[in-house]
Amino acid sequence: MSETTRALRSDAERTVRTILEAAERVLSKNPAASMEQIAEAAGVARTTVHRRFASREALVDAMSAWATRQFAEAIDAARADTAPPLVALYQATANVLRVKSDWGFAMSRAPSDDPEVIRVHADVEARCERLFRRAHEAGVLRGDVDPAWARRVYYALIHDAIQERDADPDALAARLVDTLLRGVGTGQGLT
Repeated sequence: MSETTRALRSDAERTVRTILEAAERVLSKNPAASMEQIAEAAGVARTTVHRRFASREALVDAMSAWATRQFAEAIDAARADTAPPLVALYQATANVLRVKSDWGFAMSRAPSDDPEVIRVHADVEARCERLFRRAHEAGVLRGDVDPAWARRVYYALIHDAIQERDADPDALAARLVDTLLRGVGTGQGLT
């Protein structure tokens, strides 16, 4: 591949990313925004957006696929299968909160029928299941807690935590994991 071809491909990839990021910002504020509004926010011509994405639906699908890849990379970066379970849980939480915060519109879309998106979500789900099983075996979770139940509670906490738009992801992750592992009650009155 020639340097010119590489430069053109790199420029095209930057343009697509710029459009996707602008679309996320615009559609988060106004889900009915037009392709023209997205193009303006991206600083490109409307024809450039239409050349890259045949329709608004194709753009939203591309956003969903991009966000899904970012989601998978967030789990990869946490080393969920190899890091100590508590470390991986904190890191995965902070990473996922960043992605869900940055790509809230795209992540909130109905699940895609794109086979790659489906595969990535299934892989992330399996890795999370393994992480919770490892956490249970390592004593991070109480012995009497079902790891599948803990995982569902964790997902609910993440879903709720992303509502705090301006929160620092690391601080929010620490609070979320602390809530998961310690709860919010004092334990008094349970005897």
